[in-house]
Amino acid sequence: MSKKRIYVGGEWLIGSTDPADVFTPEDFSKEHEMIYETTMDFVRNEIMPQMERIESKDFEFSREIHRKAGELGLLGTDVPEEYGGMGLDKVSTTAVGDAMGRAGSYAVTHAAHTGIGTLPLVYFGNEEQKKALLPKLASGEWVGAYCLTEAGAGSDALSGVTRAMLSKDGKHYLLNGEKMFITNAGFADLFCVYAKVDDEHFTGFIVPADTEGVSTGAEEKKMGGHGSSTRPVILEDAKVPVKNVLFEVGKGHKIAFNVLNLGRWKLGASCTGGAKQCVSEAVKYAVGRTQFNKPISSFGVIQNKLATMTVRAYISDSIQYRLAGLFDDKLDTLDGHAKKEGMENAKAIEEYAVECSISKIYGSETLDYCVDEWVQILGGYGYCSEYPAERSYRDARINRIWEGTNEINRMLIPGTLLKRALQGRLDLLGAAGKLTQELVGFSPLGVELPDTPLAVQEQMVAQCKKIGLMTAGVAVQKFQQKLIDEQEVLELIADLAIEIFAMESGLLRAQKQLDKNGEEGAKYHIAAVKVYVDDTVPKIEKWAKQLLAYVEQGDTLRTQLAAVKKLARYQPIDAISLKREIAERAIELEAYPLFF
Repeated sequence: MSKKRIYVGGEWLIGSTDPADVFTPEDFSKEHEMIYETTMDFVRNEIMPQMERIESKDFEFSREIHRKAGELGLLGTDVPEEYGGMGLDKVSTTAVGDAMGRAGSYAVTHAAHTGIGTLPLVYFGNEEQKKALLPKLASGEWVGAYCLTEAGAGSDALSGVTRAMLSKDGKHYLLNGEKMFITNAGFADLFCVYAKVDDEHFTGFIVPADTEGVSTGAEEKKMGGHGSSTRPVILEDAKVPVKNVLFEVGKGHKIAFNVLNLGRWKLGASCTGGAKQCVSEAVKYAVGRTQFNKPISSFGVIQNKLATMTVRAYISDSIQYRLAGLFDDKLDTLDGHAKKEGMENAKAIEEYAVECSISKIYGSETLDYCVDEWVQILGGYGYCSEYPAERSYRDARINRIWEGTNEINRMLIPGTLLKRALQGRLDLLGAAGKLTQELVGFSPLGVELPDTPLAVQEQMVAQCKKIGLMTAGVAVQKFQQKLIDEQEVLELIADLAIEIFAMESGLLRAQKQLDKNGEEGAKYHIAAVKVYVDDTVPKIEKWAKQLLAYVEQGDTLRTQLAAVKKLARYQPIDAISLKREIAERAIELEAYPLFF
Protein backbone atom coordinates (compact mmCIF):
# COMPACT_ATOMS: atom_id res chain seq x y z
CA MET A 1 0.00 0.00 0.00
CA SER A 2 1.44 3.37 -1.02
CA LYS A 3 2.10 5.98 1.64
CA LYS A 4 -0.54 8.69 1.81
CA ARG A 5 0.60 12.08 0.57
CA ILE A 6 0.70 14.92 3.10
CA TYR A 7 -0.47 18.16 1.54
CA VAL A 8 0.98 21.54 2.44
CA GLY A 9 -1.46 24.18 3.64
CA GLY A 10 -2.59 26.30 0.68
CA GLU A 11 -1.12 23.84 -1.83
CA TRP A 12 -4.54 23.27 -3.36
CA LEU A 13 -4.35 26.75 -4.89
CA ILE A 14 -1.38 25.85 -7.11
CA GLY A 15 -1.66 22.09 -7.52
CA SER A 16 -4.06 19.19 -7.79
CA THR A 17 -5.32 16.80 -5.14
CA ASP A 18 -6.03 13.11 -5.58
CA PRO A 19 -9.66 12.39 -4.55
CA ALA A 20 -8.41 9.23 -2.82
CA ASP A 21 -6.42 11.41 -0.40
CA VAL A 22 -9.44 13.43 0.75
CA PHE A 23 -11.52 12.44 3.77
CA THR A 24 -15.28 12.69 3.29
CA PRO A 25 -18.26 11.92 5.53
CA GLU A 26 -18.79 8.75 3.49
CA ASP A 27 -15.43 7.49 4.81
CA PHE A 28 -16.62 7.31 8.43
CA SER A 29 -15.30 4.29 10.30
CA LYS A 30 -17.51 2.38 12.74
CA GLU A 31 -15.94 4.43 15.53
CA HIS A 32 -16.74 7.70 13.74
CA GLU A 33 -20.33 6.59 13.21
CA MET A 34 -20.61 5.64 16.87
CA ILE A 35 -19.35 8.98 18.21
CA TYR A 36 -21.59 10.85 15.74
CA GLU A 37 -24.70 8.86 16.67
CA THR A 38 -23.89 9.12 20.38
CA THR A 39 -23.77 12.90 20.04
CA MET A 40 -26.95 13.02 17.96
CA ASP A 41 -28.76 10.88 20.55
CA PHE A 42 -27.51 13.19 23.30
CA VAL A 43 -28.82 16.25 21.45
CA ARG A 44 -32.17 14.61 20.66
CA ASN A 45 -32.76 13.15 24.13
CA GLU A 46 -31.06 15.55 26.53
CA ILE A 47 -31.04 18.92 24.77
CA MET A 48 -34.04 19.26 22.47
CA PRO A 49 -36.71 18.36 25.05
CA GLN A 50 -35.17 20.83 27.52
CA MET A 51 -34.51 23.72 25.15
CA GLU A 52 -36.89 26.09 26.93
CA ARG A 53 -35.22 25.37 30.27
CA ILE A 54 -31.78 25.99 28.77
CA GLU A 55 -32.93 29.21 27.11
CA SER A 56 -34.19 30.49 30.47
CA LYS A 57 -30.58 30.56 31.75
CA ASP A 58 -30.96 27.68 34.17
CA PHE A 59 -27.21 27.37 34.48
CA GLU A 60 -27.35 24.63 37.10
CA PHE A 61 -29.19 22.53 34.57
CA SER A 62 -26.64 23.50 31.91
CA ARG A 63 -23.91 22.19 34.19
CA GLU A 64 -25.88 18.99 34.75
CA ILE A 65 -26.21 18.21 31.04
CA HIS A 66 -22.57 19.28 30.60
CA ARG A 67 -21.54 16.56 33.04
CA LYS A 68 -23.65 14.07 31.11
CA ALA A 69 -21.81 15.09 27.95
CA GLY A 70 -18.57 14.45 29.81
CA GLU A 71 -19.71 10.99 30.89
CA LEU A 72 -20.36 10.14 27.23
CA GLY A 73 -16.89 11.32 26.21
CA LEU A 74 -18.22 14.29 24.26
CA LEU A 75 -15.96 16.79 26.07
CA GLY A 76 -12.71 14.91 25.73
CA THR A 77 -12.20 13.92 22.11
CA ASP A 78 -9.12 16.19 21.91
CA VAL A 79 -7.83 15.36 25.41
CA PRO A 80 -5.25 12.53 25.54
CA GLU A 81 -6.32 9.38 27.36
CA GLU A 82 -3.63 9.77 30.02
CA TYR A 83 -5.37 12.98 31.13
CA GLY A 84 -8.88 11.55 31.26
CA GLY A 85 -9.91 12.18 27.67
CA MET A 86 -10.74 10.03 24.67
CA GLY A 87 -7.69 10.94 22.58
CA LEU A 88 -9.63 10.56 19.33
CA ASP A 89 -8.75 11.80 15.86
CA LYS A 90 -9.87 15.13 14.42
CA VAL A 91 -12.54 13.51 12.29
CA SER A 92 -14.20 12.34 15.52
CA THR A 93 -13.99 15.85 16.96
CA THR A 94 -15.53 17.21 13.76
CA ALA A 95 -18.33 14.66 13.98
CA VAL A 96 -19.12 15.74 17.56
CA GLY A 97 -19.13 19.41 16.56
CA ASP A 98 -21.27 18.66 13.50
CA ALA A 99 -23.91 16.86 15.58
CA MET A 100 -23.70 19.40 18.42
CA GLY A 101 -24.48 22.19 15.93
CA ARG A 102 -28.14 21.28 16.43
CA ALA A 103 -28.02 21.86 20.20
CA GLY A 104 -28.99 25.54 20.36
CA SER A 105 -27.41 27.51 23.18
CA TYR A 106 -25.80 24.45 24.70
CA ALA A 107 -23.72 24.16 21.53
CA VAL A 108 -22.16 27.49 22.54
CA THR A 109 -21.34 26.21 26.02
CA HIS A 110 -19.92 23.00 24.59
CA ALA A 111 -17.86 24.67 21.86
CA ALA A 112 -16.31 27.25 24.18
CA HIS A 113 -15.46 24.57 26.73
CA THR A 114 -14.02 21.92 24.39
CA GLY A 115 -12.29 24.42 22.13
CA ILE A 116 -10.79 27.61 23.51
CA GLY A 117 -11.57 26.58 27.10
CA THR A 118 -9.63 23.28 27.04
CA LEU A 119 -7.19 23.30 24.13
CA PRO A 120 -4.79 25.88 25.60
CA LEU A 121 -4.02 23.32 28.30
CA VAL A 122 -3.94 20.37 25.90
CA TYR A 123 -1.39 22.01 23.63
CA PHE A 124 0.51 24.40 25.90
CA GLY A 125 0.10 23.19 29.48
CA ASN A 126 3.00 21.55 31.30
CA GLU A 127 2.72 18.05 32.73
CA GLU A 128 1.68 19.22 36.19
CA GLN A 129 -1.02 21.50 34.79
CA LYS A 130 -2.39 18.83 32.48
CA LYS A 131 -2.58 16.16 35.17
CA ALA A 132 -4.30 18.48 37.62
CA LEU A 133 -6.83 20.13 35.32
CA LEU A 134 -7.57 18.22 32.12
CA PRO A 135 -9.39 15.29 33.81
CA LYS A 136 -11.80 17.76 35.40
CA LEU A 137 -12.44 19.50 32.07
CA ALA A 138 -12.81 16.26 30.10
CA SER A 139 -15.29 14.81 32.59
CA GLY A 140 -17.46 17.92 32.79
CA GLU A 141 -16.75 18.35 36.49
CA TRP A 142 -15.32 21.73 35.56
CA VAL A 143 -16.34 24.21 32.88
CA GLY A 144 -13.67 26.13 31.00
CA ALA A 145 -13.66 29.66 29.56
CA TYR A 146 -11.29 31.83 27.54
CA CYS A 147 -10.54 35.45 28.41
CA LEU A 148 -8.93 37.35 25.55
CA THR A 149 -11.26 40.14 24.37
CA GLU A 150 -11.32 43.53 26.11
CA ALA A 151 -13.43 46.65 25.62
CA GLY A 152 -10.69 48.21 23.50
CA ALA A 153 -9.14 45.00 22.16
CA GLY A 154 -11.38 42.88 19.95
CA SER A 155 -9.99 41.97 16.53
CA ASP A 156 -6.69 43.58 17.62
CA ALA A 157 -6.43 41.16 20.52
CA LEU A 158 -2.78 41.85 21.33
CA SER A 159 -3.58 45.48 22.15
CA GLY A 160 -5.22 44.45 25.44
CA VAL A 161 -4.26 46.38 28.57
CA THR A 162 -4.87 43.77 31.28
CA ARG A 163 -1.72 43.84 33.42
CA ALA A 164 0.22 41.16 35.29
CA MET A 165 2.82 42.33 37.83
CA LEU A 166 5.11 39.93 39.66
CA SER A 167 4.83 40.12 43.45
CA LYS A 168 7.86 41.23 45.48
CA ASP A 169 8.45 37.68 46.72
CA GLY A 170 8.34 36.36 43.14
CA LYS A 171 5.66 33.77 43.94
CA HIS A 172 2.57 35.35 42.37
CA TYR A 173 1.39 37.59 39.59
CA LEU A 174 -1.23 40.22 40.36
CA LEU A 175 -3.64 40.54 37.45
CA ASN A 176 -5.69 43.68 36.86
CA GLY A 177 -8.09 44.36 34.03
CA GLU A 178 -11.47 43.47 32.58
CA LYS A 179 -12.22 40.92 29.87
CA MET A 180 -15.39 41.27 27.78
CA PHE A 181 -17.90 38.88 26.18
CA ILE A 182 -16.58 35.80 27.96
CA THR A 183 -18.58 32.70 27.07
CA ASN A 184 -19.38 30.41 30.04
CA ALA A 185 -18.24 33.14 32.48
CA GLY A 186 -21.33 32.83 34.70
CA PHE A 187 -20.60 29.23 35.67
CA ALA A 188 -17.00 28.56 34.60
CA ASP A 189 -14.53 26.99 37.01
CA LEU A 190 -11.39 27.81 35.07
CA PHE A 191 -10.34 30.78 32.96
CA CYS A 192 -7.50 31.02 30.46
CA VAL A 193 -6.60 34.69 30.87
CA TYR A 194 -4.25 36.80 28.77
CA ALA A 195 -2.37 39.70 30.33
CA LYS A 196 0.79 41.70 29.72
CA VAL A 197 3.60 41.09 32.17
CA ASP A 198 5.26 44.43 32.97
CA ASP A 199 2.88 46.05 30.44
CA GLU A 200 4.81 44.40 27.62
CA HIS A 201 5.02 40.61 27.53
CA PHE A 202 1.74 39.09 26.34
CA THR A 203 1.22 35.98 28.47
CA GLY A 204 -1.38 33.29 29.16
CA PHE A 205 -2.41 32.41 32.72
CA ILE A 206 -4.50 29.61 34.21
CA VAL A 207 -6.90 31.29 36.63
CA PRO A 208 -9.41 29.26 38.71
CA ALA A 209 -12.71 31.10 39.05
CA ASP A 210 -12.52 31.06 42.84
CA THR A 211 -9.23 32.98 42.83
CA GLU A 212 -9.36 35.97 45.16
CA GLY A 213 -9.85 39.13 43.12
CA VAL A 214 -11.74 37.40 40.29
CA SER A 215 -15.38 38.27 39.73
CA THR A 216 -17.89 38.48 36.90
CA GLY A 217 -20.23 41.24 35.82
CA ALA A 218 -23.86 41.02 34.76
CA GLU A 219 -25.06 38.77 31.97
CA GLU A 220 -25.00 40.46 28.58
CA LYS A 221 -28.43 40.98 27.02
CA LYS A 222 -27.83 39.27 23.71
CA MET A 223 -29.66 38.87 20.43
CA GLY A 224 -29.29 35.09 20.54
CA GLY A 225 -27.64 32.32 22.49
CA HIS A 226 -29.88 33.11 25.43
CA GLY A 227 -29.12 29.83 27.18
CA SER A 228 -25.38 30.46 27.21
CA SER A 229 -23.59 32.67 29.70
CA THR A 230 -21.76 35.76 28.46
CA ARG A 231 -20.31 38.14 31.04
CA PRO A 232 -17.30 40.36 31.65
CA VAL A 233 -14.59 38.87 33.86
CA ILE A 234 -13.10 41.38 36.28
CA LEU A 235 -9.59 41.02 37.70
CA GLU A 236 -8.70 43.16 40.71
CA ASP A 237 -5.30 42.23 42.10
CA ALA A 238 -6.14 38.62 41.27
CA LYS A 239 -3.38 36.60 42.91
CA VAL A 240 -2.20 33.96 40.43
CA PRO A 241 0.70 31.63 41.36
CA VAL A 242 3.74 31.73 39.09
CA LYS A 243 3.21 28.01 38.38
CA ASN A 244 -0.05 28.99 36.63
CA VAL A 245 1.74 30.72 33.77
CA LEU A 246 0.67 28.89 30.62
CA PHE A 247 3.58 27.96 28.34
CA GLU A 248 6.07 30.85 28.68
CA VAL A 249 6.04 34.50 29.67
CA GLY A 250 5.78 36.61 26.52
CA LYS A 251 4.56 33.68 24.38
CA GLY A 252 0.85 34.16 24.90
CA HIS A 253 0.34 35.06 21.25
CA LYS A 254 1.44 31.55 20.24
CA ILE A 255 -1.27 30.09 22.45
CA ALA A 256 -3.94 32.55 21.35
CA PHE A 257 -3.39 32.25 17.60
CA ASN A 258 -2.99 28.47 17.50
CA VAL A 259 -6.04 27.90 19.68
CA LEU A 260 -8.09 30.32 17.59
CA ASN A 261 -7.20 28.31 14.46
CA LEU A 262 -8.70 25.25 16.11
CA GLY A 263 -11.68 27.22 17.36
CA ARG A 264 -12.42 28.35 13.81
CA TRP A 265 -12.38 24.80 12.50
CA LYS A 266 -14.64 23.61 15.33
CA LEU A 267 -17.03 26.49 14.70
CA GLY A 268 -17.17 25.66 11.00
CA ALA A 269 -18.16 22.08 11.81
CA SER A 270 -20.83 23.18 14.29
CA CYS A 271 -22.30 25.70 11.83
CA THR A 272 -22.41 23.02 9.16
CA GLY A 273 -24.38 20.73 11.46
CA GLY A 274 -26.76 23.62 12.12
CA ALA A 275 -27.16 24.22 8.38
CA LYS A 276 -28.04 20.56 7.78
CA GLN A 277 -30.61 20.82 10.56
CA CYS A 278 -32.13 23.87 8.84
CA VAL A 279 -32.54 21.85 5.65
CA SER A 280 -34.20 18.96 7.50
CA GLU A 281 -36.63 21.17 9.40
CA ALA A 282 -37.48 23.27 6.34
CA VAL A 283 -38.18 20.14 4.27
CA LYS A 284 -40.44 18.64 6.96
CA TYR A 285 -42.43 21.85 7.17
CA ALA A 286 -42.69 22.21 3.38
CA VAL A 287 -43.99 18.66 3.02
CA GLY A 288 -46.64 19.19 5.69
CA ARG A 289 -47.70 22.72 4.79
CA THR A 290 -50.56 22.88 2.23
CA GLN A 291 -51.46 25.95 0.17
CA PHE A 292 -53.68 26.08 -2.92
CA ASN A 293 -54.52 22.42 -2.19
CA LYS A 294 -50.92 21.29 -2.64
CA PRO A 295 -47.96 20.85 -0.28
CA ILE A 296 -45.65 23.82 -0.71
CA SER A 297 -42.81 21.35 -1.27
CA SER A 298 -44.27 20.81 -4.74
CA PHE A 299 -43.76 24.47 -5.73
CA GLY A 300 -40.74 25.20 -7.88
CA VAL A 301 -39.65 28.25 -5.90
CA ILE A 302 -39.66 26.28 -2.63
CA GLN A 303 -37.81 23.39 -4.28
CA ASN A 304 -35.19 25.83 -5.52
CA LYS A 305 -34.69 27.08 -1.96
CA LEU A 306 -34.46 23.56 -0.53
CA ALA A 307 -31.99 22.48 -3.20
CA THR A 308 -29.75 25.53 -2.79
CA MET A 309 -29.72 25.06 0.98
CA THR A 310 -28.84 21.39 0.51
CA VAL A 311 -26.03 22.16 -1.93
CA ARG A 312 -24.53 24.85 0.31
CA ALA A 313 -24.65 22.47 3.29
CA TYR A 314 -23.10 19.69 1.17
CA ILE A 315 -20.17 21.90 0.16
CA SER A 316 -19.62 23.07 3.73
CA ASP A 317 -19.75 19.47 4.92
CA SER A 318 -17.11 18.60 2.32
CA ILE A 319 -14.86 21.44 3.51
CA GLN A 320 -15.07 20.54 7.20
CA TYR A 321 -14.26 16.84 6.80
CA ARG A 322 -11.57 17.51 4.21
CA LEU A 323 -9.88 19.77 6.76
CA ALA A 324 -10.27 17.19 9.53
CA GLY A 325 -8.59 14.65 7.26
CA LEU A 326 -5.72 17.06 6.57
CA PHE A 327 -5.22 17.49 10.32
CA ASP A 328 -5.18 13.75 10.96
CA ASP A 329 -2.81 13.03 8.08
CA LYS A 330 -0.39 15.69 9.30
CA LEU A 331 -0.58 14.61 12.94
CA ASP A 332 0.06 11.00 11.92
CA THR A 333 3.50 12.06 10.68
CA LEU A 334 4.58 12.89 14.25
CA ASP A 335 6.54 10.24 16.12
CA GLY A 336 5.49 8.91 19.52
CA HIS A 337 7.40 11.57 21.45
CA ALA A 338 6.20 14.46 19.30
CA LYS A 339 2.58 13.35 19.61
CA LYS A 340 2.85 13.85 23.36
CA GLU A 341 4.26 17.34 22.90
CA GLY A 342 1.36 19.74 22.62
CA MET A 343 3.44 22.38 20.90
CA GLU A 344 4.37 19.91 18.15
CA ASN A 345 0.68 19.14 17.64
CA ALA A 346 -0.09 22.85 17.51
CA LYS A 347 2.62 23.38 14.87
CA ALA A 348 1.14 20.60 12.75
CA ILE A 349 -2.31 22.16 12.97
CA GLU A 350 -0.95 25.66 12.19
CA GLU A 351 -0.04 24.29 8.76
CA TYR A 352 -3.72 24.64 7.87
CA ALA A 353 -4.42 28.09 9.34
CA VAL A 354 -5.76 29.33 5.98
CA GLU A 355 -8.11 26.37 5.71
CA CYS A 356 -9.30 27.01 9.30
CA SER A 357 -10.29 30.55 8.36
CA ILE A 358 -12.08 29.25 5.26
CA SER A 359 -13.87 26.65 7.40
CA LYS A 360 -15.12 29.32 9.79
CA ILE A 361 -16.17 31.79 7.12
CA TYR A 362 -17.85 29.27 4.87
CA GLY A 363 -19.59 27.38 7.68
CA SER A 364 -20.96 30.50 9.38
CA GLU A 365 -22.16 32.09 6.14
CA THR A 366 -23.74 28.83 5.00
CA LEU A 367 -25.64 28.58 8.27
CA ASP A 368 -26.80 32.19 7.94
CA TYR A 369 -28.04 31.50 4.42
CA CYS A 370 -29.83 28.29 5.40
CA VAL A 371 -31.47 29.62 8.53
CA ASP A 372 -32.70 32.70 6.66
CA GLU A 373 -34.30 30.51 4.00
CA TRP A 374 -35.78 28.25 6.68
CA VAL A 375 -37.54 31.28 8.19
CA GLN A 376 -38.71 32.33 4.72
CA ILE A 377 -40.15 28.90 3.93
CA LEU A 378 -42.09 28.98 7.21
CA GLY A 379 -43.38 32.45 6.40
CA GLY A 380 -45.09 34.16 9.33
CA TYR A 381 -44.56 31.10 11.51
CA GLY A 382 -40.83 31.45 11.07
CA TYR A 383 -41.03 34.86 12.71
CA CYS A 384 -42.79 33.52 15.80
CA SER A 385 -40.87 32.27 18.82
CA GLU A 386 -43.05 29.16 19.12
CA TYR A 387 -41.13 27.79 16.13
CA PRO A 388 -37.43 26.94 16.44
CA ALA A 389 -36.53 28.81 13.25
CA GLU A 390 -36.89 32.13 15.06
CA ARG A 391 -34.42 31.16 17.79
CA SER A 392 -32.03 29.57 15.33
CA TYR A 393 -32.08 32.74 13.21
CA ARG A 394 -31.00 34.84 16.20
CA ASP A 395 -28.51 32.27 17.45
CA ALA A 396 -26.74 32.01 14.09
CA ARG A 397 -25.75 35.66 13.81
CA ILE A 398 -22.88 35.55 16.33
CA ASN A 399 -20.94 32.99 14.31
CA ARG A 400 -19.73 35.60 11.84
CA ILE A 401 -18.33 37.65 14.73
CA TRP A 402 -16.54 35.44 17.25
CA GLU A 403 -13.39 33.37 16.73
CA GLY A 404 -12.18 36.34 14.69
CA THR A 405 -14.77 38.21 12.63
CA ASN A 406 -15.25 36.99 9.09
CA GLU A 407 -13.69 40.24 7.93
CA ILE A 408 -10.53 39.60 9.97
CA ASN A 409 -10.40 36.02 8.73
CA ARG A 410 -10.67 37.30 5.17
CA MET A 411 -7.64 39.49 5.81
CA LEU A 412 -5.75 36.52 7.28
CA ILE A 413 -6.22 34.28 4.23
CA PRO A 414 -4.23 36.30 1.64
CA GLY A 415 -1.87 37.60 4.33
CA THR A 416 -0.92 34.10 5.43
CA LEU A 417 -0.60 32.81 1.87
CA LEU A 418 1.69 35.69 0.90
CA LYS A 419 3.78 35.31 4.05
CA ARG A 420 4.32 31.63 3.30
CA ALA A 421 5.22 32.44 -0.29
CA LEU A 422 7.90 34.89 0.88
CA GLN A 423 9.17 32.29 3.37
CA GLY A 424 9.50 29.71 0.62
CA ARG A 425 6.90 27.43 2.23
CA LEU A 426 4.49 27.74 -0.70
CA ASP A 427 5.57 28.42 -4.28
CA LEU A 428 2.81 30.88 -5.14
CA LEU A 429 5.15 33.30 -6.86
CA GLY A 430 6.67 30.59 -9.03
CA ALA A 431 3.22 29.31 -9.98
CA ALA A 432 2.05 32.83 -10.84
CA GLY A 433 5.14 33.34 -13.01
CA LYS A 434 4.56 30.12 -14.94
CA LEU A 435 0.92 31.05 -15.41
CA THR A 436 1.85 34.34 -17.09
CA GLN A 437 3.69 32.40 -19.79
CA GLU A 438 0.98 29.78 -20.05
CA LEU A 439 -1.74 32.35 -20.72
CA VAL A 440 -0.01 33.61 -23.87
CA GLY A 441 -2.13 32.14 -26.66
CA PHE A 442 -4.24 30.11 -24.21
CA SER A 443 -7.67 28.99 -25.41
CA PRO A 444 -9.96 26.64 -23.47
CA LEU A 445 -11.71 25.77 -26.72
CA GLY A 446 -8.74 23.68 -27.77
CA VAL A 447 -8.79 21.53 -24.65
CA GLU A 448 -10.27 18.06 -25.18
CA LEU A 449 -12.04 16.84 -22.04
CA PRO A 450 -12.47 13.22 -20.99
CA ASP A 451 -15.94 11.73 -21.26
CA THR A 452 -16.64 11.70 -17.53
CA PRO A 453 -19.58 13.20 -15.58
CA LEU A 454 -17.51 15.90 -13.83
CA ALA A 455 -14.92 16.69 -16.52
CA VAL A 456 -16.27 20.20 -17.14
CA GLN A 457 -16.42 20.99 -13.43
CA GLU A 458 -12.85 19.72 -12.95
CA GLN A 459 -11.70 21.95 -15.81
CA MET A 460 -13.50 24.99 -14.39
CA VAL A 461 -12.03 24.52 -10.91
CA ALA A 462 -8.56 24.33 -12.47
CA GLN A 463 -9.20 27.48 -14.52
CA CYS A 464 -10.62 29.33 -11.52
CA LYS A 465 -7.37 28.57 -9.72
CA LYS A 466 -5.55 30.26 -12.60
CA ILE A 467 -7.84 33.27 -12.32
CA GLY A 468 -7.13 33.46 -8.58
CA LEU A 469 -3.38 33.16 -9.08
CA MET A 470 -3.32 35.71 -11.88
CA THR A 471 -5.33 38.37 -10.07
CA ALA A 472 -3.50 37.88 -6.77
CA GLY A 473 -0.17 38.07 -8.60
CA VAL A 474 -1.17 41.32 -10.30
CA ALA A 475 -2.14 42.81 -6.93
CA VAL A 476 1.12 41.75 -5.27
CA GLN A 477 3.17 43.15 -8.16
CA LYS A 478 1.27 46.44 -8.06
CA PHE A 479 1.19 47.12 -4.32
CA GLN A 480 4.00 44.96 -2.92
CA GLN A 481 4.39 45.71 0.82
CA LYS A 482 1.51 48.22 0.70
CA LEU A 483 -0.94 45.46 -0.21
CA ILE A 484 -1.72 45.10 3.50
CA ASP A 485 -3.45 48.51 3.35
CA GLU A 486 -5.64 47.54 0.38
CA GLN A 487 -8.33 45.75 2.33
CA GLU A 488 -10.90 45.68 -0.46
CA VAL A 489 -8.34 43.93 -2.67
CA LEU A 490 -7.45 41.48 0.09
CA GLU A 491 -11.15 40.71 0.57
CA LEU A 492 -11.57 39.92 -3.12
CA ILE A 493 -8.51 37.65 -3.08
CA ALA A 494 -9.90 35.92 0.01
CA ASP A 495 -13.29 35.37 -1.62
CA LEU A 496 -11.60 33.89 -4.67
CA ALA A 497 -9.59 31.52 -2.46
CA ILE A 498 -12.61 30.54 -0.34
CA GLU A 499 -14.76 29.64 -3.32
CA ILE A 500 -11.95 27.79 -5.10
CA PHE A 501 -11.39 25.64 -2.00
CA ALA A 502 -15.15 25.16 -1.62
CA MET A 503 -15.69 24.08 -5.23
CA GLU A 504 -12.70 21.75 -5.14
CA SER A 505 -13.74 20.18 -1.82
CA GLY A 506 -17.16 19.30 -3.21
CA LEU A 507 -15.64 18.14 -6.49
CA LEU A 508 -13.13 15.82 -4.82
CA ARG A 509 -15.83 14.33 -2.62
CA ALA A 510 -18.09 13.68 -5.62
CA GLN A 511 -15.21 12.24 -7.66
CA LYS A 512 -14.38 9.89 -4.81
CA GLN A 513 -17.97 8.66 -4.70
CA LEU A 514 -18.05 8.37 -8.47
CA ASP A 515 -14.91 6.20 -8.43
CA LYS A 516 -16.35 4.05 -5.67
CA ASN A 517 -20.04 3.75 -6.56
CA GLY A 518 -20.33 4.63 -10.24
CA GLU A 519 -22.40 7.38 -11.83
CA GLU A 520 -25.76 6.17 -10.56
CA GLY A 521 -24.48 5.68 -7.02
CA ALA A 522 -22.99 9.18 -6.99
CA LYS A 523 -25.78 10.95 -8.90
CA TYR A 524 -26.72 13.40 -6.13
CA HIS A 525 -23.10 14.19 -5.34
CA ILE A 526 -22.55 14.93 -9.02
CA ALA A 527 -25.69 17.05 -9.21
CA ALA A 528 -24.68 19.10 -6.15
CA VAL A 529 -21.24 19.86 -7.55
CA LYS A 530 -22.56 20.74 -10.99
CA VAL A 531 -25.05 23.16 -9.47
CA TYR A 532 -22.46 24.73 -7.21
CA VAL A 533 -19.83 25.25 -9.90
CA ASP A 534 -22.52 26.68 -12.19
CA ASP A 535 -23.44 29.22 -9.51
CA THR A 536 -19.85 30.04 -8.55
CA VAL A 537 -17.88 30.52 -11.78
CA PRO A 538 -19.69 33.80 -12.63
CA LYS A 539 -18.83 35.10 -9.16
CA ILE A 540 -15.17 34.23 -9.64
CA GLU A 541 -15.13 36.10 -12.96
CA LYS A 542 -16.87 39.15 -11.46
CA TRP A 543 -14.52 39.41 -8.46
CA ALA A 544 -11.44 39.04 -10.64
CA LYS A 545 -12.63 41.78 -12.99
CA GLN A 546 -13.41 44.10 -10.06
CA LEU A 547 -9.91 43.60 -8.68
CA LEU A 548 -8.17 44.11 -12.01
CA ALA A 549 -10.22 47.20 -12.85
CA TYR A 550 -8.95 48.79 -9.64
CA VAL A 551 -5.34 47.74 -10.04
CA GLU A 552 -4.69 48.29 -13.76
CA GLN A 553 -5.81 50.48 -16.67
CA GLY A 554 -5.44 50.92 -20.41
CA ASP A 555 -4.05 48.15 -22.63
CA THR A 556 -2.72 46.18 -19.67
CA LEU A 557 -6.19 46.04 -18.13
CA ARG A 558 -7.79 45.03 -21.43
CA THR A 559 -5.29 42.19 -21.84
CA GLN A 560 -5.90 40.93 -18.31
CA LEU A 561 -9.68 41.13 -18.61
CA ALA A 562 -9.47 39.17 -21.86
CA ALA A 563 -7.46 36.47 -20.06
CA VAL A 564 -10.08 36.24 -17.29
CA LYS A 565 -12.84 36.03 -19.88
CA LYS A 566 -11.05 33.12 -21.59
CA LEU A 567 -10.45 31.27 -18.34
CA ALA A 568 -14.03 31.74 -17.16
CA ARG A 569 -15.54 30.66 -20.49
CA TYR A 570 -18.14 28.14 -19.51
CA GLN A 571 -21.30 26.65 -20.96
CA PRO A 572 -24.03 26.91 -18.28
CA ILE A 573 -25.82 23.70 -17.35
CA ASP A 574 -29.50 22.96 -16.78
CA ALA A 575 -29.29 23.83 -13.10
CA ILE A 576 -33.06 24.03 -12.66
CA SER A 577 -33.57 20.35 -13.45
CA LEU A 578 -30.65 19.31 -11.24
CA LYS A 579 -31.97 21.38 -8.36
CA ARG A 580 -35.36 19.73 -8.73
CA GLU A 581 -33.68 16.31 -8.48
CA ILE A 582 -31.83 17.34 -5.32
CA ALA A 583 -34.96 18.86 -3.77
CA GLU A 584 -37.03 15.77 -4.60
CA ARG A 585 -34.45 13.58 -2.88
CA ALA A 586 -34.59 15.71 0.29
CA ILE A 587 -38.40 15.72 0.11
CA GLU A 588 -38.45 11.94 -0.28
CA LEU A 589 -36.34 11.57 2.89
CA GLU A 590 -37.94 14.57 4.65
CA ALA A 591 -34.44 15.44 5.80
CA TYR A 592 -31.06 16.69 4.66
CA PRO A 593 -29.76 13.71 2.64
CA LEU A 594 -26.76 13.25 4.94
CA PHE A 595 -24.90 10.63 2.95
CA PHE A 596 -27.12 10.85 -0.13
